[in-house]
Amino acid sequence: MYENLLALMAQKGISIDAMAKLLNVHRNTVSLKLNGESEFTFGQAELIMDTMFPEYNFKFVFRRKEPA
Repeated sequence: MYENLLALMAQKGISIDAMAKLLNVHRNTVSLKLNGESEFTFGQAELIMDTMFPEYNFKFVFRRKEPA
């Protein structure tokens, strides 16, 4: 799960739908990626960083929390 990414999305008011539109994928695809059930491609992560979170460190935003 991408807790930092989810927290930043909430802080900035970025919805799953907005991210899906940016990535040109279905909202369920983004949800699966955010929950760690699927992976973001490097290109997708780069687009998210450049567009939505340019002021943050890549490793911070995409740090994954592994399930307990």
